Amino acid sequence: MDRLTAARVFVSVVEQGSLTQAAEQLDMSTAMVSRYLAAMETWLGARLLHRTTRRLSLTEAGQSALPSCRQLLDLAQDVEHQAGAAQREPAGRLRIACSPSFAEAQLAPAFIDFQRAHPRVSFALLAADRSVDLATERVDLAVRITNALEPTLITRPLALCRSVLCASPAYLHAHGRPATLGDLQAHRCLSHAFVNAAQYRLRREGELVELPFADSFSTNETAVLRRAVLAGGGIAMLPTYFVGGDLASGRLVRVLPELEPETLGIHAIFLSRQHQPLALRLLVDFLAARFGGPTPPWDAA
Repeated sequence: MDRLTAARVFVSVVEQGSLTQAAEQLDMSTAMVSRYLAAMETWLGARLLHRTTRRLSLTEAGQSALPSCRQLLDLAQDVEHQAGAAQREPAGRLRIACSPSFAEAQLAPAFIDFQRAHPRVSFALLAADRSVDLATERVDLAVRITNALEPTLITRPLALCRSVLCASPAYLHAHGRPATLGDLQAHRCLSHAFVNAAQYRLRREGELVELPFADSFSTNETAVLRRAVLAGGGIAMLPTYFVGGDLASGRLVRVLPELEPETLGIHAIFLSRQHQPLALRLLVDFLAARFGGPTPPWDAA
């Protein structure tokens, strides 16, 4: 049997969670999917999946083999893409999901720049502070900011998300600037309901410190939190991709700069690397080039 197809079947079974759904995705019979899986296990000399009547799970050998199989499929796709890319132009509509704050501050201008180079590509941007179900909501690409990704997701790192504790000059003038971690608890603290939840996670000399606080203002929207801080409401933790301009202009002032809030990853997430539209592949490459590197563009200052 074709080993490339067998690798594709194995990856699809893992991603879909069942042989039946993988068979539907690949337009094969369930029996053929089973034969390809058996062939893979014979070639590798190890069992790849634990199979019960209710669920499938990867064996240790399967966990080791999965990244290599995905890399093999990526390589095959790259060869195909490079051979035909010169004759194709990206086109079509892409449905993208992302948090409202990152969509507003970074993705919207990035998409406009992308469209200048590829005018036949259009976007439907779903801005929501929740993890969307890509299959159910027909999302081509989700951009998520987290350090806790499910291992079965297909992802590509785009950038790092750093945050700062900050306040307005007016608030610090009225209430003083905290000098120690203990001082912070005596101040008015504002929080993001989903991110901070009345607790800051900070690094001090490499050690992670969790500091609970009584929040005087909480919201589920980063833009609202920023507006409250600018109005002099107190101290909050905000991402630099959203408040970099405020810090550079002096509208906001960093507080306790020796304390480093936890750095998160910004990831591109999609359902499958197989048969991706050219526009989606080019967009992910574009975003990785625009935002990537040890220092994202919004932190360059």
